[in-house]
Amino acid sequence: MSASPDRYAFDTLAVHAGQTPSPEHGAVMEPVVLSSTFAQPEPGRPLRYDYSRSGNPTRAALERCLAAIEGGTSGFAFASGSAATYTLLHTLTPGDRVICGDDVYGGTFRLLDKVCRPHGIETTFVDLGQPGALESAFDARTRLIWLETPTNPLLKVFDIRQVTELARARGVPVVVDNTFASPALQSPLELGATVVMHSTTKYVNGHSDVVGGALITRDEALAERLRFLQNAIGAVPSPFDCYLVLRGVKTLGVRMARHVASATELARRLEADRRVERVRYPGLPSHPDHALALRQMRGGGGMISLDVAGGEPAARRFLASLRVFALAESLGGVESLAEHPGIMTHASIPRERRLAIGLGDGLVRLSVGVEAVEDLWADLDQALARAAGL
Repeated sequence: MSASPDRYAFDTLAVHAGQTPSPEHGAVMEPVVLSSTFAQPEPGRPLRYDYSRSGNPTRAALERCLAAIEGGTSGFAFASGSAATYTLLHTLTPGDRVICGDDVYGGTFRLLDKVCRPHGIETTFVDLGQPGALESAFDARTRLIWLETPTNPLLKVFDIRQVTELARARGVPVVVDNTFASPALQSPLELGATVVMHSTTKYVNGHSDVVGGALITRDEALAERLRFLQNAIGAVPSPFDCYLVLRGVKTLGVRMARHVASATELARRLEADRRVERVRYPGLPSHPDHALALRQMRGGGGMISLDVAGGEPAARRFLASLRVFALAESLGGVESLAEHPGIMTHASIPRERRLAIGLGDGLVRLSVGVEAVEDLWADLDQALARAAGL
């Protein structure tokens, strides 16, 4: 796409941004360039690329596309969301501190608590939705704020603009993990964030057939640092994985509309069901952050968390009884998935900490796919009946 990205709507950017038909043969789809190295006409003067860890045409197209749909100027693709996270954390040095939301993906907690802490980078976990909590957490060593919104798995919604304004006054960059919302529903850079992180494995790719991650920013100085770290650390995706994510991005807007519509309907029915103790979904008026979600997001998302009546034993029966929803980790694909965070995705977080933030043993996380909503409800209904022993 040759014209300026700000001239186009999201769905148009998702299909075209960063890609132009091949001048050699007119291919409409971005070619997969599988070469690990590139010939140079003379020593030290490559045409554009020299080695695929440092840069690859297919990866570059994906990075341009991701930057465009997030409203950034620089995008960086990685082999996983964790690789993206850890590469960004390498901008810190021993003695620095991170303020992180109290509810985050278990892998992010593991990196911050088990990998970075032994190397002298400390993290304070804070409920960023509590008045005054962020201000109280700042100190002279604070160098980064990390937040997910909506959070994984409790689906809290944090005020990105408020967090970034507080951070900007102190010269501290803010990273927003936008995986649960996707660029189709939320634009953290527009709200003041310094960097957006994605596990592109999830909604961005949307087909559960690739693992990837991304960082997007408008900060050119930080972009230069990330470019160096991406090459030096080398946790980059293969060209074919980049092709798969590019293919997935093209339908992101269409898919997210279906995810949101079905999740909203299922959340309403689950909330009215006596076999469910509590439903967490930002699109429901009962959600404590619903008003903020309406301002900050363009839909409630495709994720639902619910507490099954009867605790962990009932949650286990519920999950074992599902037929359309697959019992599996991950999320954001066209197929519906269900999992138990305490046993699966968030097992790296100590149980006492999980309970303290409200992640109980009966909590189940649903990723609502694009199947017929009545089939999904029938599956949930029969599984809840079995969970209740009916």
